[in-house]
Amino acid sequence: MLQGKVAIITGASSGIGYATAMALSKAGAKVAVGARRADRLEALKNEITKNGGEILVKKLDVTKKSDCDSFVDAVIKKWGTVDILVNNAGLMPLSFFKNLKVDEWDQMIDVNIKGVLYSTAAAIPHMISKKSGHIINISSVAGRIVFPAGTVYCATKHAVTALSEGLRQEFSQRGNIRVTCVEPGVVATELTNTITDESLKAFVELSKKMEALKAEDIANAILYAVESPTHVNVNEILIRPTTQER
Repeated sequence: MLQGKVAIITGASSGIGYATAMALSKAGAKVAVGARRADRLEALKNEITKNGGEILVKKLDVTKKSDCDSFVDAVIKKWGTVDILVNNAGLMPLSFFKNLKVDEWDQMIDVNIKGVLYSTAAAIPHMISKKSGHIINISSVAGRIVFPAGTVYCATKHAVTALSEGLRQEFSQRGNIRVTCVEPGVVATELTNTITDESLKAFVELSKKMEALKAEDIANAILYAVESPTHVNVNEILIRPTTQER
């Protein structure tokens, strides 16, 4: 179903992005992967090419609009089109607001919100011109539920959820561009590694003991959305571990 389609995936050096690149490639898509840790993308490149897939690797900092533009330009130059955009790059340095970790707030806003805006802005003109495309935004359960120490993180993910709905309303009916917002619960990835607030150590340890979702579970959810018939727009996928209460 995805044979010949071109997919762009941000934050692809590990976790959900890495697993999604593998899943879409196995389904027949050509994949363009970007991340700040370009060295880690080489392992992904080796794995995909070994399986006979086509891949473009590029160093990418989604907080720089010029990076996002040049990434999409490179994809267009190589393959001439963009069919799927997976806005996966994200950070989660949770902290209590009173600790005033302003630098971390700025970083989350830059990556989690501006990164999605910049990448989408780079890809959307190509989707509009051919009246076809699919945008996948990785939000979170935190895009629906606010929790202590998640004030700013939740705000960024609420923004992604709202942005997804706004894009759907503007582009789905008029431009035949589908939009899917994926909202994972606890996933076994490197996301908790950015937490510097000492008072959250117990939370981090608890989340590691939980039977969390695997990155592949989210990749499979994305695959379900993009492989749905063109008249079907899977708008939201909320996916939690069975053992997660909230």
